[in-house]
Amino acid sequence: MILNLLTPNTMTQRRDELTNHDYDGIQEYDNDLPPWWVFLFYLTFVFALIYLLNYHVFQTAPSQSQEYAMEMEAARVELAAYEASAAGQLPISFMEKETDLEAGKQIYSKNCVPCHGPDGGGTVGPNLTDQYYLHGNTAEDYFKVISNGVPEKGMIPWNNTLSRREILQVASYIQNRLHGTTPAQPKEPQGTLHDKSISMLSKKPKMNAN
Repeated sequence: MILNLLTPNTMTQRRDELTNHDYDGIQEYDNDLPPWWVFLFYLTFVFALIYLLNYHVFQTAPSQSQEYAMEMEAARVELAAYEASAAGQLPISFMEKETDLEAGKQIYSKNCVPCHGPDGGGTVGPNLTDQYYLHGNTAEDYFKVISNGVPEKGMIPWNNTLSRREILQVASYIQNRLHGTTPAQPKEPQGTLHDKSISMLSKKPKMNAN
């Protein structure tokens, strides 16, 4: 009934008059479109006008690109919160995955080179490649020193700059990639001599496949 009221009577009359077109022996009637179709057609004009005013004239709603940017930002915040939560559950142990060691290398190059040298031989800070340690050689010792720093020696705490994962990554890079190497100009030994096998106790044990 509503459709009939919105559509003039002349448009709903059936004349059943054939058109002059003939397509492969098929002919068609020249009748008006049904009311529901005409109503939907009118409705598209209303929708287009509202859409134009809403998104392009008054901009009262975000565009598709703006919605995408908003959703990506929300996803980034959610992912960062998840990673922070997951990182907080990481055990304090040396990492062995290549991706973690490469990340540790990037962190070392950015933050540690001025005091320890690009090859870990030491400048202002101690030599990181020999068997001598000032503060211990376990993963827990590494984590504590990097997190809290050594203010009396000029090393700042990094726990406000680096995440738990990043601290473990750079500690693992030092232990697995720099320790035991021969730097170009190594600084004299400092601290207590530790056997290399002792530091290995802080690494995750590998499962025996047999």
